[in-house]
Amino acid sequence: MPQGTDVVTEELDTRGLKCPIPVLKARKAMKSLDRGQQLLVYATDPGAVQDFAEFCLVAGHHLLESSDEAGVFRFLIQKS
Repeated sequence: MPQGTDVVTEELDTRGLKCPIPVLKARKAMKSLDRGQQLLVYATDPGAVQDFAEFCLVAGHHLLESSDEAGVFRFLIQKS
């Protein structure tokens, strides 16, 4: 579980999927969340780091956490 003070609302596992599929799945998952809720995404595509940063910037969501542990990237996104 991430270090944030809020609770993760939904988790999305996109390990093994290549760009742009992880971001497309995250975009779809974000639509079902209410403002302030969080989505935790797992990915293995190294391009996801830049993709999720850009996705959050363009969509106006908050990228609360971005980390890499043994080739598994974690992105904690808060819907705005």
